[in-house]
Amino acid sequence: MAPLRLLLLLALLSLSSSSTIPSRSESEIRGLYERWLAEHGKSSNSLDDQRYEIFKDNLRFIDEHNAGNHSFVLGLNRFADLTNDEYRSTYLGLRRSRSNRIPKVSDRYRFNAGDELPDSIDWRELGAVAPVKDQGSCGSCWAFSTIAAVEGINKIVTGDMIVLSEQELVDCDTTYNMGCSGGLMDYAFEFIINNGGIDTEDDYPYNGLDGYCDPNRRNAKVVSIDSYEDVPVNSESALKKACASQPVSVAIEGGGRLFQLYQSSIVCFQGVFTGTCGTDLDHGVTAVGYGTEKGKDYWLVRNSWGKNWGEDGYVKMERNIKSPFGKCGIAIEPSYPIKEGPNPPNPGPSPPSPVKPESVCDNYYSCPASSTCCCVYDFGKLCIAWGCCPLEGATCCEDHYSCCPADYPICNLKAGTCVMSKGNPLGVKALARTPAKPHRSYSEAEGKRASE
Repeated sequence: MAPLRLLLLLALLSLSSSSTIPSRSESEIRGLYERWLAEHGKSSNSLDDQRYEIFKDNLRFIDEHNAGNHSFVLGLNRFADLTNDEYRSTYLGLRRSRSNRIPKVSDRYRFNAGDELPDSIDWRELGAVAPVKDQGSCGSCWAFSTIAAVEGINKIVTGDMIVLSEQELVDCDTTYNMGCSGGLMDYAFEFIINNGGIDTEDDYPYNGLDGYCDPNRRNAKVVSIDSYEDVPVNSESALKKACASQPVSVAIEGGGRLFQLYQSSIVCFQGVFTGTCGTDLDHGVTAVGYGTEKGKDYWLVRNSWGKNWGEDGYVKMERNIKSPFGKCGIAIEPSYPIKEGPNPPNPGPSPPSPVKPESVCDNYYSCPASSTCCCVYDFGKLCIAWGCCPLEGATCCEDHYSCCPADYPICNLKAGTCVMSKGNPLGVKALARTPAKPHRSYSEAEGKRASE
């Protein structure tokens, strides 16, 4: 079976000499959909009429765009079976509430007449950008934008590329930021400063879920920053000056359908994103360079949706446009960390996290720590028998047998899956419950294992 990207390349080559929108048969579209499902690891339950119709409508939109005279192409990326509303509600997580914060605008990168800046820069080539990461279905883009900027300045100042933990920000930076429900990069910089540093990704790995803050890993302060500042607003020249010195956290409007289906990572079709977008900032990303391609100036922007989106996880966004706000509002709220000295002494691996207590179901039965008690058999308002779902905050399904994680809370009993909302394709397999045990059974078992 030919890879789906190769099939799209052949289709684009055929369009390069014609502006005709391809006419696709139902069997061809169905074949593309089945290949897309396989390449993206979707289960057979995803092959339903509603998802197929959304996919088909997105394919029509892609074909219409690619038949036009544009500097970039669209493709069947990971979001191809989502409506635009579903995409925006799941993958965009910038929260712009700034009522608790005074902007820290500085003249450090204010552009002055006579400033000489390089024509282009790519911080990836200078080793200051970690490989592209994937935020999953968690609205934590703000954390990825923050961490990329901190990783960059740490490499520039110390010479060491240390990959840092977004999960620590999701779990622990909760004063103003809200984990998977969104946040703001400036607040995250403040957290790292006030905490005295941040842990590595290896020690505090990302799981894409809201969780409890691990105190031991929060205290593993591997990389520190001294302060942060905002780039002078509404000035692409100031942003260029900042980006010439370090990777910069930026906010953009990423909710448009063109941005959703952007896929300029096919050989011979790389291009600059010039699509329509506004300034309703809803997504946090990182500017890691700038340059010019085929006469079009661009910002090199690192996203956090994995390598399957855009140009292997990046997008080249149009630069030097007429609006002072920049493309998709990129020049409205850029900010950057400041680092002047060395990092704290390396703390080494963190000790094991404190053991959590059992989940108590009633006066007699409990479930293991970090699990949810679900009633298996009830009599009126009284639960006669309990089962354990191996997740915190889980949904207990009405079949009295299965359960669903908190971020996929809707039980689809017929399909045996858990979904984020009715009709949403982002589903996982439902989990089975295990019988609850008398109090202290789990803690006594842990004690025996520890003494062996």
